Amino acid sequence: MENSISRDLQKFMDKFQPNKFKLMNNGIEIRGISDIHNTISFAKHLIDRMELNLKVNHNADMVGYGAFEVNNCE
Repeated sequence: MENSISRDLQKFMDKFQPNKFKLMNNGIEIRGISDIHNTISFAKHLIDRMELNLKVNHNADMVGYGAFEVNNCE
């Protein structure tokens, strides 16, 4: 696993302030979200507004534990 966090991802984390997250090779997985739809919408809005080179990923498997990913765009 890569030890450094991209500048864009760090900016996102500073503004979004996730309480629970897992660091991954290409981003973070944010966990424990009760209102997943609104939280994902907010994350996407924040990424657009700050013009960050990040993307939000979410799939059905993540619903069970209220999670989504924010990854660096390659």
